[in-house]
Amino acid sequence: MAEAAGVGVATVDRVLNERPNVSEAAIERVLGAAERIGYPTGKLEAIRLDATRPIIRFGFVLHKPSQEFYRNFARALEAAVEERADIRGRCDVRFAASQAPSDFASELTKIAKTSDVLATSAINHPTLTDTIRTLQDHAKPVFSLLNDAASGVQQSYIGLDNVKVGRIAGWMIATQIRESGKVAVFIGGNRWHGHILRETGLRSYLRDHASQLELLDAIVNLETRQVTYEATLDLLDRHSDLRGIYVAGGGMEGAIEALRESRPAGKVALIVNELTNESRDALSKRYVSLVIATPLDQLCRELVDLMIKAAQGGMSENSGQHYLLPQLFVPESL
Repeated sequence: MAEAAGVGVATVDRVLNERPNVSEAAIERVLGAAERIGYPTGKLEAIRLDATRPIIRFGFVLHKPSQEFYRNFARALEAAVEERADIRGRCDVRFAASQAPSDFASELTKIAKTSDVLATSAINHPTLTDTIRTLQDHAKPVFSLLNDAASGVQQSYIGLDNVKVGRIAGWMIATQIRESGKVAVFIGGNRWHGHILRETGLRSYLRDHASQLELLDAIVNLETRQVTYEATLDLLDRHSDLRGIYVAGGGMEGAIEALRESRPAGKVALIVNELTNESRDALSKRYVSLVIATPLDQLCRELVDLMIKAAQGGMSENSGQHYLLPQLFVPESL
């Protein structure tokens, strides 16, 4: 077949196995030759039709690969790209080495070399804003996921309305706990715009509707289990009237573990984000009162649609925000 088509054997292999980096002209030469010599394959027409679909290369940079939520996120992104029948999607999901701005910026810069359009769950920092601006100036659209990393610069933010998420957490705590006392909130860091907005929403709800509950200063847990565990034990030891805890980002496993060791189920209202095996188990045993979850499948499908439009139709001049409705899980909904 390679001889009949006038190409190399490697090119024939790439065409018949639908590998990337083959021109439409080469595909037509190979398929035409296959038909002429009677090559026995039922895939020829499917390959020809597939070749008419444009190739779009998607690059995603997430963090915390050790956390179940981000592993689920990566799989949902890959599935959303794969299910698109109108394009030939190439999906590259990478994880930043840490939450450091330099690590996110480095990973975004590297993945941009092999991607047409990008999305990231990066933190807020001038370094990242500059990186995203530079990528956009070079016709590489960038979308922010879960955290509005470069508002006004990126193509769009897609995720939850984080102020509303915080108010939902406040509503649940005030609904479950009627007596006066204190409420604690954990944030991943002061550069997480989404976490700060969730803290703001929580504070505003308690101020409006539950003045008997005092919100303590936010505790930075770096989204880690161990820091959250130790800090929760310290809170329980220092505040006998601790009534509620909201983990606005990652690290919920530490709070769950500390409450299991120190308090009866339901004694302290614990609100966490994202439904995982561990949060589901804690919810069923009533150590967690409410899980506020991101609808990952919906987010990924809508994100991929927006990314395709940006890659094919050009970047928008105005940065936007695309909000999804959170999924709420209580013990009785499992």
